[in-house]
Amino acid sequence: MSKVVKVRYEGGMFKPLEPVDLDEGEEVLITIKRDVRKVLEKYRGVLGRSSIKELLELEEEAHWQ
Repeated sequence: MSKVVKVRYEGGMFKPLEPVDLDEGEEVLITIKRDVRKVLEKYRGVLGRSSIKELLELEEEAHWQ
């Protein structure tokens, strides 16, 4: 089973922002993906008609900022 859960990173721990159905001590795999909207907001109105390559580069930047 897989489920996407939004979390907040605080004090070195990931804290779910919604209930999760897990047993105490259960181990799971986590994929970290940053919210692209934060970086895109920085460039709102500046990009104009961007190429696919430019948008892909912007998305890559968003994942690692």
